[in-house]
Amino acid sequence: MNISTKRLALIIAATVLSSAALMAQDTVTPKREAQVERRANRQQKRIHQGVKSGQLTPKETAHLEKREAKLDKDIAKAEADGKITKQEQSKLNKEENRNSRKIFHKKHNARTQK
Repeated sequence: MNISTKRLALIIAATVLSSAALMAQDTVTPKREAQVERRANRQQKRIHQGVKSGQLTPKETAHLEKREAKLDKDIAKAEADGKITKQEQSKLNKEENRNSRKIFHKKHNARTQK
């Protein structure tokens, strides 16, 4: 292999790697949206299960639904530009963590639906 052949091989390899990196970058963003949406849906199901089982009172349910509505609004705001950044995902994850803890505590306290 002479120098120009090596140079051509390096250029081709660099092009392939850079296009692979761009494709990988494009697939990261939809994963963020999907992860945030899946988690929000699971939490909503947990709330509905708590209502169905009687673990949540109407007042507790209203409070949790209000928190979930705020989360939905924040998700929509983060997705407004078409993608969720790592920083936005971090903020949403923290909010989802807080909501998850609230759901758990309200489902496992002494109050029940009458």
